[in-house]
Amino acid sequence: MARICAITGKRPTVGSIIHRKGQSKKSGGIGTHITSITRRKFRPNLQKIRIRTANGGTKRVLVSVKAIKAGLVEKV
Repeated sequence: MARICAITGKRPTVGSIIHRKGQSKKSGGIGTHITSITRRKFRPNLQKIRIRTANGGTKRVLVSVKAIKAGLVEKV
């Protein structure tokens, strides 16, 4: 199952971890330098909850916490 929110469509996005080495110019050094860049994923905070569907039934789906807090879903 893909880690995607059933309500908002939030999904993992990619970014980078940037490692810097050296003392900043502000602190009296010669400046920081990038030593390595590593790819990483930013994953949404998904919770598996039971929600009430439009026809009155229940369904267990992955929903982001932001959608739960905003009241976009009705818990059973």
